[in-house]
Amino acid sequence: MNSKHIFGIVLLIIFFPAVHLLGGNQKGIQSPKSAAVGDPGGSKTATFAGGCFWCVEADFEKIPGVIEAVSGYTGGETANPTYPEVSAGGTGHLEVVQIQYDPGRVTYAGLLDVFWRHVDPTDPGGQFVDRGGQYRTAIFYHDASQKRIAEQSRADLARSGRFDKPIVTEILPLQAFYPAEAYHQDYYKNHKLRYRYYRHASGRDQFITRVWGQEPALAKGDGQPQAYTKPDDADLRRDLTPLQYKVTQQDGTEPPFDNTYWDNKQEGIYVDVVSGEPLFSSREKFKSGTGWPSFYRPLVVDNIVEHEDRSFLMVRTEVRSKHGDSHLGHLFADGPPPTGLRYCINSASLRFIPKDQLVSEGYGEFAHLFEN
Repeated sequence: MNSKHIFGIVLLIIFFPAVHLLGGNQKGIQSPKSAAVGDPGGSKTATFAGGCFWCVEADFEKIPGVIEAVSGYTGGETANPTYPEVSAGGTGHLEVVQIQYDPGRVTYAGLLDVFWRHVDPTDPGGQFVDRGGQYRTAIFYHDASQKRIAEQSRADLARSGRFDKPIVTEILPLQAFYPAEAYHQDYYKNHKLRYRYYRHASGRDQFITRVWGQEPALAKGDGQPQAYTKPDDADLRRDLTPLQYKVTQQDGTEPPFDNTYWDNKQEGIYVDVVSGEPLFSSREKFKSGTGWPSFYRPLVVDNIVEHEDRSFLMVRTEVRSKHGDSHLGHLFADGPPPTGLRYCINSASLRFIPKDQLVSEGYGEFAHLFEN
């Protein structure tokens, strides 16, 4: 994950810290996984470079027959490289994932099929949002048999006509493999919310869907059964700010006129800070004078759930998100035409996506709303 692009994504996700640069990645920090994938009990080893090793590791670890996947570096000249060194592009290493698998359950050719379906093999300059040779695709073979199978698989893909541009993925002999720092191992499990936002913003899954359509894939993204889900409480406590957690999980309310979006005039959409599901559009936002973001109708009605709220000796209509079950705010009948409604929403429950970032963030279906 190139640091420049990660910071770009982090700026979009304003409540996240700079996860790559604050997560360790220093000399002396050891991976909790094996120093290199071994070969116990007849298992075999494969090594692939497909850009962000968080994503590649997540894709392969969900394949039946894969015993373990370890994020790391190979292909360079520097011994014991660190993430900052590799991501800067000066060591010659690539981000890779080394896989230990049971050949009785999944073949090397099967792993290659998974690999092709989760990368852009026509891009010589990186993968998706991550740019530079350290993020290019490559297959590192461990023996002559793997080399032969990989070359045949690449030739078959080229002949298939799946891609309009040439396949540029290299097939190279494996060099010394160095496991990445502990922070990078099983990132998709240990930092679910951050990982989902990174994965979504990277454009990887959008590319996979565009190229492969509804054809069955052996692994899909971070393995979630639907696009918008609620992370577990431990992840929310770690990844949300205290105010975001209080508002979304404990039905709190932020101060009026002292919150992020109450006076935001940019064009774009507002999504649930927890699940990412689209909720409101700037086209339906109005100045209510209350000090909170106010909308006269939702962007996606099905993502809004209403409940009767009898707290504070009042009867009000609470508004929650469908998939994230986040407390958003309340609904009142004093809004402007054409609905006469006012969805009074906490900024802490929302993440704003500007109109020029809708496609890159995976919300391209709403881009047409801002064409005029």
